[in-house]
Amino acid sequence: MREEGISIENPTVCIEETLSGKPGIVDLWYYFHEMIDDAALLAAQEALMTPEEFARCRSLRFEPDRRVFVATRALVRTVLSRYAAVAPEQWRFLAGPHGKPRVAQPEVKPPIYFNLSNTLGLVVCAVSVAHQSIGVDVEGIDRLQGKTELLDLADRYFSPAEVRALRALPSSERVRRFFAIWTLKESYIKARGLGLTQPLHQFTFQLGQDEVAVTFDAGMADDATRWRFSLLDSLPQHMIAVGADTDGAALSLRTSHIVPLRGKGPRV
Repeated sequence: MREEGISIENPTVCIEETLSGKPGIVDLWYYFHEMIDDAALLAAQEALMTPEEFARCRSLRFEPDRRVFVATRALVRTVLSRYAAVAPEQWRFLAGPHGKPRVAQPEVKPPIYFNLSNTLGLVVCAVSVAHQSIGVDVEGIDRLQGKTELLDLADRYFSPAEVRALRALPSSERVRRFFAIWTLKESYIKARGLGLTQPLHQFTFQLGQDEVAVTFDAGMADDATRWRFSLLDSLPQHMIAVGADTDGAALSLRTSHIVPLRGKGPRV
């Protein structure tokens, strides 16, 4: 995976170090759920859900959406249980005013902060003990390959500077740049718990050779020097962005692939 704008001391998750609360540490867990066809394993993952989650899942019309729903819940439950002595099925969650989830029960020390994102084929979970304001977004980029509506979408949602930078690129590079900006914006508003109440054109990302920077319009109540972002852009069909209010500390992102309930993995 090629990483932009991040400092990686060790790309593999280290639970003990994350739990130490060292500034800047964010763990990213990812699960390619469509690669799993083990019926017993999938049933065990589904069994982790609460009755309310199960009812929501059954209400979804299409089977691929139900698979994503189960995979997302299985991922967050099994990941959090690596940081605390809590069985996966015992976690309970609450959503904020704009849908950002948090742990409701049980209360654990230190508190564990997380954020989720999914797309067809891939679900991801970002975790931190050091930083409460974290956000992650993953998008499948193949759906816009060879299409022109991305410029219309950029005109509608991106800042003028971002649109100019996108239009200046060769057409062959525009799709990946579009999704780079889109996922970065989503990671920020998810970290803030704002939903789409924050207009996307009011903050601007600049993608350099070795870093990702953000600037905010004068009317935004935020400080760009506090924020750090990473962009993972090597998966052929996916783009992942992580954002965190680290109070200026360098972002140390550690990544790990997981199949929920398969194998024991690191655990406290």
